[in-house]
Amino acid sequence: MQKRKLGRSNLEVSAIGLGCMGLSYGYGPAIEKQQAIALMHAAVERGVTFFDTAEAYGPFANEELVGEALAPVRDKVVIATKFGFDITPDGQRRSGLNSRPEHIKEVAEASLKRMKTDVIDLLYQHRVDPDVPIEDVAGTVKELIEAGKVKHFGLSEAGANTIRRAHAVQPVAAVQSEYSIWTRDPEPEVLPTCEELGIGFVPWSPLGQGFLTGKIDASTKFESGDFRSVFPRFSEEARVANMAVVELLQQIAERKQATPAQIALAWLLAQKPWIVPIPGTTKVHRLEENIGSASVELSSEDLGEIQAAASKIPIQGDRLPEVILRMSYR
Repeated sequence: MQKRKLGRSNLEVSAIGLGCMGLSYGYGPAIEKQQAIALMHAAVERGVTFFDTAEAYGPFANEELVGEALAPVRDKVVIATKFGFDITPDGQRRSGLNSRPEHIKEVAEASLKRMKTDVIDLLYQHRVDPDVPIEDVAGTVKELIEAGKVKHFGLSEAGANTIRRAHAVQPVAAVQSEYSIWTRDPEPEVLPTCEELGIGFVPWSPLGQGFLTGKIDASTKFESGDFRSVFPRFSEEARVANMAVVELLQQIAERKQATPAQIALAWLLAQKPWIVPIPGTTKVHRLEENIGSASVELSSEDLGEIQAAASKIPIQGDRLPEVILRMSYR
């Protein structure tokens, strides 16, 4: 597995990471615990060193799972987790966000215990809290870094101005936002800001919540508890309209003897050398497929062709429900 550095932070990770949320939360019922642990072990055996979780995934269940699975190889992997939602210590979700300094410290301590580790490699603010100045958030994480409890600071779904303000207090190692061939929101402002400041970029949902694999169509039925069932972009009408982007990926994939998922991930890797996608999966053969994308070479001609074709495809439906979208790019 190739390695990449997240900007100028010297945080080196595998070129493809593993988003662990779906093992516990978000796409229907959690998979069986030993199956999830086996999947993470398979990822490590194949060279994956970058694992993404958050207190909100469950809540708490995913951090506990990731911590248990990776304990035997803790010194060989990078674990990223997140704070920022208003969740009580017993796992009750309150509405809204909470990045008050005292809450950040409480969450960090709880995450360390859940993951059975003495340090968090990368700690993201999950969403920007409009009620807490970002300077206070960055300063609090700086204190955690100075105390040896955290190694690197990250932001998720933050806007360019917020990134700059945070970075001035505590260098930001990585920004995580949704980014893929059908979700290009970070391109106008966030990616140029990351490049200027030397910050790595971690695309979540690099396969469009599975749509870009070509395995979802208008007839697909989502299980109860699968949040795609309420996402505007996954309405039946939107899925029909958005198949054009999958067809584009399929055309390129046939020529490259690859799969649509591999082309989608290779496209992201080709954008910048400091971009590290974190596709999630529950299946080892999909894990291997995703890892294989790091070996798919897209020439400048291929990239130009994809860009020209994609620019003519109007993507239908917002990527997230409006109430969640309002938390992004603050």
